[in-house]
Amino acid sequence: MSGDIEDKPQPLIEHLMELRTRLMWSIGAFFVAFIACFFFAKHLFNYLVIPYKTAVQWAHLDVEKAQLIYTAPQEFFFTQVKVAMFGGLVVAFPIIAAQVYKFVAPGLYKNERQAFLPFLIASPVLFLMGGALVYFFFTPMVMWFFLSMQQAPGHDEIAISLMPKVSEYLSLIMTLVFSFGLVFQLPVVTTLLARVGLLTSQWLAEKRKFAIVLAFVVAAVLTPPDPMSQIGLAIPTILLYEISIYAARLVERQRARQAVEKDTGSADVAKTDSV
Repeated sequence: MSGDIEDKPQPLIEHLMELRTRLMWSIGAFFVAFIACFFFAKHLFNYLVIPYKTAVQWAHLDVEKAQLIYTAPQEFFFTQVKVAMFGGLVVAFPIIAAQVYKFVAPGLYKNERQAFLPFLIASPVLFLMGGALVYFFFTPMVMWFFLSMQQAPGHDEIAISLMPKVSEYLSLIMTLVFSFGLVFQLPVVTTLLARVGLLTSQWLAEKRKFAIVLAFVVAAVLTPPDPMSQIGLAIPTILLYEISIYAARLVERQRARQAVEKDTGSADVAKTDSV
C-alpha cells in the first residue's frame, strides 16, 4: 500500500490553494457556459417547449394556436437567465466533475480511484437518462393531462383555456428534470454504499415495502401536486430500487470472488515458502 497514496504531509494552506484553483476552474467554466447559453437562450427555450407542442398534438388541438404568455415585463428576461443557468450547469458539469475528482483523487488509494471513476461517469449518464425520460415522455404526458381539463364554449358554458406562463412552464420542466435526475442516482448511491459495506442486498430487499411508501412520499414532495406526476416519478423510483438490489448483489459477489482469490493466493505463497 506504500506506493498507492501520497503519504507526504501537505500544509493546510496548500490544500486551500488547491481548493481555490479547482473552484476557480469550476466557476470559470460555468460562467463561460452561462454566457454562451444566454446568447442562445431563446433557442434553448424553444427546444424546451417541444414537449408542450407534443402534448398539444396528443390532445388533438391546433399546434399553431398553442402559446405561452408572460404577464410581467421582466418575466421572460429572467426566464432566459434561468434557462442560461440551467444550460450552463449542464454544459460545464464535465469540467466541474473533473475538478472535483482532481481535488479528491490525491487522497485516495489507487484501488479507490479505480472504483470511484466509473461512478463519476455513470452519474451524469443516469441523470441524462432521467432528463430524457422527462423530456420525451413525462412532460408531454403531464401537459396533456392539464390540457384535457380545458372547456370549450357551449350552452351555459364559457371557454376555459390553458395559457401557461413562460416562467411557470420552465419551473415545471426544470423541477421534473432535477427530480428524475436525482432519483436516477439511486443505483449509484446504493452501489457505493454496498461497496463500502454500509448496505447489503438482503437489507435492501427486506426494506422493500418501506421503500415503496417512501418513493410515493418523495414523489409527492418533489413533483407538482397532481397524481400523474407523483405516480410517474414513484414507479421509476421503485424500479430503480430493484435495480439497486441487483447491483448490490453484484458487488457482494465481486467482493466474495476477490476474497477467495486472495485466500488462494495466500495459500499458494505459504505453500511456496514451506517448500
